[in-house]
Amino acid sequence: MSVPASSVSTFTPKQAARRARVIQAALDLAAEGGYDAVQMRDVSTRADVALGTIYRYFSSKDHLLAEALVEWVRDLGRRVQARPPRGGTVAERVLDVLRRATRAMETDPQLSEAVLTALASTDPHAARCQREVGLVMADTMALAFPADFDEATRDDIVRTLGHVWFSSLIGWVNRWYGISQAGDELRIAAHLLLDQYE
Repeated sequence: MSVPASSVSTFTPKQAARRARVIQAALDLAAEGGYDAVQMRDVSTRADVALGTIYRYFSSKDHLLAEALVEWVRDLGRRVQARPPRGGTVAERVLDVLRRATRAMETDPQLSEAVLTALASTDPHAARCQREVGLVMADTMALAFPADFDEATRDDIVRTLGHVWFSSLIGWVNRWYGISQAGDELRIAAHLLLDQYE
C-alpha cells in the first residue's frame, strides 16, 4: 500500500510532507515486521523527523497506523472513481470494489495486520479513524449502485457490508481462516443483501 500526500488542509506544504514521511516510515516498518515492528523511535529515525514532532501529529502508534489506513482507503476511493466498478449486477459491482480493496491488502499481509490491529484499538484517535474508514468505504461502495437506488436502503446495505468486510479482514489477519474464505463471506453477504433488487 502506498500512501499519497496528506489531504489535511490545515498543514503547510512542509508539514504535510513531513507527516507523509512519518506515515510512509510507519508503513515500511509494518511491511517489514508487522505491528510490533512499528516503534515510534524507529519511525522517527526512518522518517528523519524528531520524535516530539511525530507526537504533534499522532497521539500513538495506533493513531499513526490508523491514519495510514484512512489515507489508503481515500486513495482506493479515487481509483474506483477513475475506474468504476464492473459487473452486471449491483452485487457484482460491490464485490468488485471489495475485491480491489482486499487484493491490495492480501499482497502485504504484515502491513495489513498492523493497520487493522491499530484500527481496532481503543485509542480515541484510532476510533475516529475507524469511523472515517467506514465512511470512505461506504462512499466508495456506493459508486457500485445505480443512481435511482433508494438512498437509505443503499446506505444500510453498504454499512452492513463494510462491517462484514472489516470482520472478514480481522479473521484473516488473525489467521482464523484464509483470504479466500474472507472473500466467500463477502460474496455471500453481498448476494444475500442485493440479489432481491435485481
